[in-house]
Amino acid sequence: MANDKDDLSSITGLPEELGIDEDLGRTEQHLSIRTEKRRYDKPVTIVEGLDSGEVDVKELASELKRKMATGGTINEGAIELQGDHRDRVAEVLREKGYEVA
Repeated sequence: MANDKDDLSSITGLPEELGIDEDLGRTEQHLSIRTEKRRYDKPVTIVEGLDSGEVDVKELASELKRKMATGGTINEGAIELQGDHRDRVAEVLREKGYEVA
């Protein structure tokens, strides 16, 4: 039998399988969502403030692109989505436990 202390979180002291550390990491991040006009006056929604050490930015970007049914990319740690999706992105991120300004 493995040592139970090996399965405990160093931050909360609770079992790692509960995923509490990940939830705490989300709530400690303050994300901002903005849009800017790009080429041909096309809007781009930008999600900034992600800590790549706490969040799998690539996975989150894929999920947002899928839910918004749009294309996008990761640029310098920020997620960029084609189109103006400010309201819907904020709603999805709040549902996932992020603090959105």
